[in-house]
Amino acid sequence: MSVTVDELHIADPADTWRSAGFSVDPDDVCRVGEVRLRLAGGGTGILGWALRGLPQDGSLDGIPTSRSAAAATEPAVHPNGVTSIDHVVLLSPNLSRTVDALNAVGLQSRRVRDTELGGRPMRQVFFRLGAVILEVVGSPETAADGPSSLWGITYVVADIEASAAFFGERTLPVKDAVQPGRRITTLRHRDLGMSVRTALISPPILSR
Repeated sequence: MSVTVDELHIADPADTWRSAGFSVDPDDVCRVGEVRLRLAGGGTGILGWALRGLPQDGSLDGIPTSRSAAAATEPAVHPNGVTSIDHVVLLSPNLSRTVDALNAVGLQSRRVRDTELGGRPMRQVFFRLGAVILEVVGSPETAADGPSSLWGITYVVADIEASAAFFGERTLPVKDAVQPGRRITTLRHRDLGMSVRTALISPPILSR
């Protein structure tokens, strides 16, 4: 069984996400594509996740991780135009250690991209977890102790210009994405009361 994402556990109150144009169920779960975002309240950021196809519960390179056997959820309709999760960003203080930990649960990297951040070399390693891409980011040259962390979420939106208009001044200008033919914008998430770094991207370009 392949490893896929069932839930992301978010340390934000449900009402904050409703105000940001997300539909949230009475049990404080926001259904985005096939993934459940469980809004726990208290704390900040992405607290952990539940994955299908794992050999056991436990930490995954320091990220609280539970094993799930739940079926994929039905997607909700969101006023802000979000339709699914494109990718989740994982920050690693020790890139080779994190990649080894992901390999150990059956995940294999699909692509590696070298780039820069603030003038320093950075490496992105991409994994496929069902419908969700996991983008692992870290230094290719240095390694440190400490756990990895789930850092942010990029959502696919049906119409990038319409979603940008929905958020108004609480989003940065839409620009070309790294992926050819796609457009992206970053939310000013703190202005919305959200603790998770959030970006919106146009749908993938389908090959013919």
